[in-house]
Amino acid sequence: MSEKKILFVDDEVQILQMLEEAFKLYDYKVLTAESAESALEILAKESIMVMFLDLKLPGMSGIDLCRQIRKKNQIAVIHALTGYSNFFGLLECRSAGFDDFFIKPVGLKALFKAAESAFEKIERWKVFEYDLA
Repeated sequence: MSEKKILFVDDEVQILQMLEEAFKLYDYKVLTAESAESALEILAKESIMVMFLDLKLPGMSGIDLCRQIRKKNQIAVIHALTGYSNFFGLLECRSAGFDDFFIKPVGLKALFKAAESAFEKIERWKVFEYDLA
């Protein structure tokens, strides 16, 4: 498998630092952003296929960020992270293009499992990439 590059977007710096440290221990290349706008700048320069986005961000929301990402990347695996949950929020996440939804506080074990599953899925999809070429 190629480099495991992952993006975390959250306005809480401590959460980003903790996630970065934890995922780097497992050989992930971790990029972080404190806002949707910063995340879009990173995505303009980097090809990232697995992302975890906080829903409540300053400026553009995580929902709107997901919609922006989906316009250019239909295959990326994008997970929502939120401290706020309700049924309508879940429906909005699904319609925006999120693949999964995690409620904070969430255990690292669940996030590691989600990331590994996402990279396995992307690796399987690469087979079709060659068939379509």
